[in-house]
Amino acid sequence: MTRLPAALILHASGTNRDLDVAQAFETADARPEIVHINALRRGEKRWSDYQILVIPGGFSYGDALGAGRLLALDLRTYAAAEIEAFVQAGKPVIGICNGFQALVKAGILPGALNPAEPTQTTATLTFNRQGSFECRWVYLKSVSTRCLWTPQVDTLIYCPVAHGEGNFTAASPGVIASLQASQQVALLYVTADGQPANGAYPANPNGSSADIAGICNPAGNVLGLMPHPENAIFPYQHPRWTRHEAGHGGLSLFKAGVDYAAQM
Repeated sequence: MTRLPAALILHASGTNRDLDVAQAFETADARPEIVHINALRRGEKRWSDYQILVIPGGFSYGDALGAGRLLALDLRTYAAAEIEAFVQAGKPVIGICNGFQALVKAGILPGALNPAEPTQTTATLTFNRQGSFECRWVYLKSVSTRCLWTPQVDTLIYCPVAHGEGNFTAASPGVIASLQASQQVALLYVTADGQPANGAYPANPNGSSADIAGICNPAGNVLGLMPHPENAIFPYQHPRWTRHEAGHGGLSLFKAGVDYAAQM
């Protein structure tokens, strides 16, 4: 019997979506394990023992100094070599909400288009354009042929957002154009019928440039996204479940990552 791929769910103080995403990966036929980052620092757990890396949502370190900023500092200071090895090996990596913020602020995303060039901070996730915390359900559309997490996403995903700093902003319009041209824009905010949000609220809940909800690195194995597909796995999680509405769940995204890891 094929051994199920092991998924490292990285926990830091303040993280609160680790159990949710662990359940999603278990449902997608992985073996999730929630591990505190300090256990990895102390050598009690090894990064190399896992085939999938997951940085879940929440409020790591209370979002002190900015959402995901202190966790990003941990990733750069204490785990840079290990994460670089994980990424370079082509293993699937996903950062959701706070995890996406940490990946961007650590410089892991968007990543350098030319591997020979040092990664520079060309984008960030800043305060929502509406100026308030947004907690609502949104529609996502997969648009990348590069991202290994999205090939099985053949319908819209309907899932919640819950963030105050989810506005994806680039250093210049040229950065957005470059991400689009390189197929690094993985997921877009769209309307219920799949049409472009065109920056309009609430389809685009935070004002993200070009309606970007998620991006991947140039190799396609690292995905970061602000919405929470892990909270749209089961029919009863749909906000209108009692009205007999369901569908457009996020399981296919996790299944794609697990299937890819199982073949490595």
